[in-house]
Amino acid sequence: MISRIFSLVIIVIFLTSCGTAKKGIKKSNIFSKQETQLILSGKIDEPMRVLLITNPKDSVILRSKSQPFKVGRSNKVLDYFTSRLYHTVRDSATKGVGIAAPQVGILKKIIWIQRFDKENEPFEVYFNPEIKKYSEMKQDVMEGCLSIPNTREMMHNRAYAVFLEYDNNKGEHKCEMIEAFTAVIFQHEIDHLDGILFTDHLEKERKESIKHSIK
Repeated sequence: MISRIFSLVIIVIFLTSCGTAKKGIKKSNIFSKQETQLILSGKIDEPMRVLLITNPKDSVILRSKSQPFKVGRSNKVLDYFTSRLYHTVRDSATKGVGIAAPQVGILKKIIWIQRFDKENEPFEVYFNPEIKKYSEMKQDVMEGCLSIPNTREMMHNRAYAVFLEYDNNKGEHKCEMIEAFTAVIFQHEIDHLDGILFTDHLEKERKESIKHSIK
């Protein structure tokens, strides 16, 4: 019942923003020369190296904000990169349920997500994703991260549902409400686009818990 009410409120508020491209994104080359070289340094179906927070150089990139871009109808380098990013998250060495472009050294707003809320649980790519609304209702979930090896922690502050805006591979602007565990994956990966790691939320939870216990 709560999720249905949330859905109706969100749809009424944000429906008018759907179907129109985001403003303020200039049409230019999507990737820098350095990024293009990195993308084309391997085969189209070859996984890329996942950056690790334990590596100081990697950490600088993981803590940087990604940039939005204009999605055209055809961009060979973008297609090449989305393929390599997909093969990275699907690689047997990673076995992830989601990945963000910064995790392989590309500071662009691109993520792959496994849609556990859809039939056959497909992986889907999203460009310029942005969460416009979080539900007040929270959920507990165990999280890990490809960029933080050997770490899994229980999180308590992830929203149960989120209202998402994004561009698809045709350059169309879309809106969608996501719930349950899939919503957590979106929150986790979109955090990466802002240089935020799930351990940052965990540290905040711990500080708030200590503060309340002192009172």
